[in-house]
Amino acid sequence: MALTSKQSFLAGIGSALVIFFIVGFFVLLTVVLKDDSDSKVANTGNTAVAGDTAPNQPSGQPPTPTEITLAPVTDDDWVRGNRNAKISLVEFSDYECPFCSRFHQTAQQVIDEYPDDVNWVYRHFPLTSIHPTAVARAEAAECAGSIGGNDAFWDYTDGLFENIELYGSASGRSSLAGEIALDVDKFDECVEKGTFSAKVTDQANQAVAAGGRGTPYSIFVAGDEKIPVSGAVPFSQIQAMVESLLNS
Repeated sequence: MALTSKQSFLAGIGSALVIFFIVGFFVLLTVVLKDDSDSKVANTGNTAVAGDTAPNQPSGQPPTPTEITLAPVTDDDWVRGNRNAKISLVEFSDYECPFCSRFHQTAQQVIDEYPDDVNWVYRHFPLTSIHPTAVARAEAAECAGSIGGNDAFWDYTDGLFENIELYGSASGRSSLAGEIALDVDKFDECVEKGTFSAKVTDQANQAVAAGGRGTPYSIFVAGDEKIPVSGAVPFSQIQAMVESLLNS
């Protein structure tokens, strides 16, 4: 039976709606799947954060200071450089993160270039769901520092970042302690007891509270000014921020 013009019109609308909903469904499905693949998260306490972050700081003018909740730097922090420097680079990092390893070299370059003006503060931000040994490495570094002091902490930290793959095992981390002349028995005992588990967790939560969503996450602190830096930003951009703060 032939359709009337009105019936043909309604049928056309119906077909168009069906096609619209089918296309919309696949567009929505694509977005959901993309979000799932881009949001590989790590749990720190009760908070989920994004994974390793590549450089994402815009070029040009340095970022402006923002309101950030950050625990002040104290004598309990591990600090490289002049503790009385005008500027502190507070870094929240993960020993199993390749971008953190890259930024470690950049931060060292900052200290070399500005030995009197900038210090570097290391705090832990292990991304546990993507880096299964990050917490163990962080606790090991704390044990190294507790036994050998500030220099030992930094020597151990340098070693961990120089060869991320080598120190994934407990025996490897113990071996590194011996390489920097620590008492290995004391080191192993400290690690086995989980002596610094709470400290590592607390600092990870601090990172999230300060706005960290991936590693490395750093904050320049100069007096009341706080400037966040996300990702392994290259030295040229870090230098521009330092110069801006020194001249402010």
